[in-house]
Amino acid sequence: MSSNLRHQLLSLSLLVGIAAPWAAFAQAPISSVGSGSVEDRVTQLERISNAHSQLLTQLQQQLSDNQADIDSLRGQIQESQYKLSQVMEQQQQIQQQINSLGSGGAGQTQQAAGDQSGSATQAAPDGAAASSGAPVQSGDANTDYNAAIALVQDKSRQDDAIAAFQNFVKQYPNSTYLPNANYWLGQLNYNKGKKDDAAFYFASVVKNYPKSPKAADAMFKVGVIMQDKGDTAKAKAVYQQVVAKYPGTDGAKQAQKRLASM
Repeated sequence: MSSNLRHQLLSLSLLVGIAAPWAAFAQAPISSVGSGSVEDRVTQLERISNAHSQLLTQLQQQLSDNQADIDSLRGQIQESQYKLSQVMEQQQQIQQQINSLGSGGAGQTQQAAGDQSGSATQAAPDGAAASSGAPVQSGDANTDYNAAIALVQDKSRQDDAIAAFQNFVKQYPNSTYLPNANYWLGQLNYNKGKKDDAAFYFASVVKNYPKSPKAADAMFKVGVIMQDKGDTAKAKAVYQQVVAKYPGTDGAKQAQKRLASM
């Protein structure tokens, strides 16, 4: 990423180096404008004006390109930081498990996990987890998240996946997986035709985790739901926000396509 940034800075430096002779060329004839006929003077002034306009246009385009590249690099940095925080959380959990085993607390850890999964099952809406095949929570965020993802991949267990993610959100309110969990709840509800519930979860990602890699897609999905409901004005406003707030992302590209067809 630093190599890309150096490349952009070098491009800007080269442009400035090229622009300097242009500027000198554009300004040099001014001293001789007073000679010749009126028509010749007007022609010289037009040539100087055109040279300045071309230079300004090129500078503006280069600056715009540089800003787009910088925004893209900033997005990559944010995504890398998010992934790093996930890795660090997993390492902390592993270390806690090792410490627990070393102190002879393995039995207590398993009992606590059982108690937590039992209370989470009781808290699930409409008894979803209790009456379905959703996996019992293990007490480990990474394990439970992966188990919920496995249910998503099984088309016959979408209700179980919803219950698993709902329990995950309640059980691990500080997990770095929360943006993803809410996003999947939005997508799963959308697939079932529950668009109001889907919009709620997608909006939660945008509101509570605006720097998450899922935020752009979540905001785009809110626009899709508005468009599905026939509210074109709101859908258009949401798409415009995606393009402005998350430039260069897949969500922004999809929003731009929708805007072009509206």
